[in-house]
Amino acid sequence: MLSVRLAGALSALILVSGAAAAQGAKPTDPQIAHIAYTAGQIDVRAAEQALRKSKNKNVRAFAQDMVRDHTTVNKKALALVKKLHVTPENNDTSKALVKKADAERESLAKLSGAAFDKAYAANEVAYHKTVNSALQDTLIPSASNSELKDLLSTGLKVFQGHEQHAEHLVETLK
Repeated sequence: MLSVRLAGALSALILVSGAAAAQGAKPTDPQIAHIAYTAGQIDVRAAEQALRKSKNKNVRAFAQDMVRDHTTVNKKALALVKKLHVTPENNDTSKALVKKADAERESLAKLSGAAFDKAYAANEVAYHKTVNSALQDTLIPSASNSELKDLLSTGLKVFQGHEQHAEHLVETLK
């Protein structure tokens, strides 16, 4: 299944963060900011691909929501890091996410019609489950700055809604 590669990358996010926590070296706020921003950008790019490829009104509406919501959260994140004078720090986790997401987009690019719609929707369910888990279990607890923690918590609530919406979309495409 196509979403397995991206879910694998996101699992790496959880494992890397979990391993760091187990060693007492939790991700830093600049690393957390970059991971969260990268995860949002990945979903925006996936949604933009869906808007180019899909003719299904439900898939397109979902993709438009993803672009709107992830762009909004990322703008808030950028404003916060500027306010705090923090430079987001690229790291192995964010690099792995981008690499896997690029491969996933290439795989989805080979599909069309209902096959694309189903694969995109299934990937969105897997993606949001994993990102939400990483936010809840690793990134939010590891964040030191209260404003960053609040932004991540707000994002988690929005993205939990995305997960439910994606699950509903998968059901409508069966």
